[in-house]
Amino acid sequence: MTTELQHLIGGKLVAGTSGRFADVYSPMTGEVRARVPLASVEEMRAAVENAKEAQRGWAATNPQRRARVLMRFLDLVQRDYDELALLLSLEHGKTIVDAKGDIQRGLEVVEFACGIPHLLKGEFTDGAGPGIDIYSMRQPLGVVAGITPFNFPAMIPMWKFAPAIACGNAFILKPSERTPGVPVKLAELMLEAGLPAGVLNVVHGDKVAVDAILDDRDIKAVGFVGSTPIAEYIYNRGCAAGKRVQCFGGAKNHALVMPDADLDQATDALIGAGFGAAGERCMAISVVVPVGKKTADALMERLIPRVESLKVGPSTDSSADFGPLVTREHLERVKSYVDLGVKEGAKLAVDGRGFSMQGYENGFYMGGCLFDEVKPDMRIYKEEIFGPVLSVVRADSYEEALALPNDHEYGNGVAIFTRDGDAARDFASRVDVGMVGINVPIPVPLAYYTFGGWKRSGFGDLNQHGPDAVRFYTKTKTVTSRWPSGVKEGASFVIPTMD
Repeated sequence: MTTELQHLIGGKLVAGTSGRFADVYSPMTGEVRARVPLASVEEMRAAVENAKEAQRGWAATNPQRRARVLMRFLDLVQRDYDELALLLSLEHGKTIVDAKGDIQRGLEVVEFACGIPHLLKGEFTDGAGPGIDIYSMRQPLGVVAGITPFNFPAMIPMWKFAPAIACGNAFILKPSERTPGVPVKLAELMLEAGLPAGVLNVVHGDKVAVDAILDDRDIKAVGFVGSTPIAEYIYNRGCAAGKRVQCFGGAKNHALVMPDADLDQATDALIGAGFGAAGERCMAISVVVPVGKKTADALMERLIPRVESLKVGPSTDSSADFGPLVTREHLERVKSYVDLGVKEGAKLAVDGRGFSMQGYENGFYMGGCLFDEVKPDMRIYKEEIFGPVLSVVRADSYEEALALPNDHEYGNGVAIFTRDGDAARDFASRVDVGMVGINVPIPVPLAYYTFGGWKRSGFGDLNQHGPDAVRFYTKTKTVTSRWPSGVKEGASFVIPTMD
C-alpha cells in the first residue's frame, strides 16, 4: 500500500484536503514510494495564519534562547543522521555518503545561525549631537517562506529556515514534491528541540502553493532555489507583491585547465565535480575548458578512461560513484540533450545512454557521458543539462578561455586549475561569476560566507547564508534618542543637524 504523506502545520502532521496528490518515486527501482498532498490556497493560508500567531511569541524570545533551540536541533540531527541519510537517498537517488554530505552542509549553516546573539547586534553612537545618541537594531520581518529544490532536500531547507528562525521569524517551507520526506523529518526534529509549534511549517505543493505564497500579504519575504525560468517568475511576482525576494536559478559552471596545471589532480577534481550526485547539482562542473591543443589532448586521454570506469549503482551501494537520476522524466530529458549534442556535431567520446542496472531495470539510471569539441553556439553548451554529462570546449588561449564564462548567461560557479599565481589572481579578478575556485572544483563557500551566483543564476541583492542571510531576514530600525537637560530652546523649523 502506498504511503500518504502529510503537511506539518502548527506543530502537527495534517492530512491534505485539496484532493490533489503527486507521486514520490524510488529512483532506484522506478516504483512509487508515496503520495504527497498538493496544498490548496486555503491550506496555505491556514498555515500562514498559524505561523503569524506563533511568530509574535517567538520574536519576543531573546536571541540566546532561540540559539539554544538550534543547538539542541544539531544534536538531534546527529542522533538520527543515518536514518535521515537513508531516507534522503531513497527519495533522491544520491548515494548515502553523498546524502550525508547534503545534511552536513546544511548543519554548518545551522551552526552559523547559533551565533545569532552576536549577529543581531546593532550599532551605537554615543553623543552623536548635543545630548543625542543614535542606535540601530535588527528586527524580524514576521512570516517568511522558502521554496526549495529536489536536489538538496536537507541542505537548502536548513540554509533557509535556520537563519530565518534564528532572527525571530516564523517560516513556511514548501519543499520539492519529488523529495518531501526529509524536510518534514527536519521540522519534526526542530519541534523536538523545543521550537514552538507554528514557527516552522512544511506545506507540500506545486504551482498553486507557490502562487499562494507569492500572493499572500502576510508573507514578507521569499527565498527560492531552482531553475532560472521559475526563479525569474518568482522574483518578478514576489517583488510586484511588495515582498523581499532572493532567487537562485540555473548554472553552467566552467573549469579552465591551464597548460601548467597538474592534470592528474585536475582530472580527479573534474570527475568528482562533474559526476557526483549524477550531475544534479547547481555547482557541478559541466564545462571543461582546456587551454591549448596539447593540454586538451592530454586531458582527454585521462578523462575518457575515468568516465568509462565510473561505477553507477543503487544509492545504497557504498561502492557506487553515483546513483540514479531523480525521475524518469528527468532521465529522458538528460538523454535527449545527449542526442541533441550528437546531432549538433559534438564528439561523444563516452556514451552512457545505454546503461542498465541488473536487477533494477526500471530504475532511473544513466552512465556518464563525455563530449569533446563542443562549440559555444551549441545548445548543450548554452543550456543547463543537470545530469552526468561533461562537455569539453577547447580554447587556444587564456583570453579565449576566460571569455567563455564571462559571456555565458549563467554566472553561478567557476574554477581554474593552474600552478601560476598571477594567472589565478587575474582570473579571480576578471571572471564575471559569483563563486570562484582556484584548484577547487566546487567553490561552495563555507557557512560564514555568502553563497550566490551572478547574471541569470541569481535574482535579488542578497545571497544565501553568511551575513547576507541575517540582512535578508531582518529589517533595520534606527533610533535617534535625546534626553532633554532642562534647557528650553523653542520650536525649530529647519532640518535637524548634528552641528
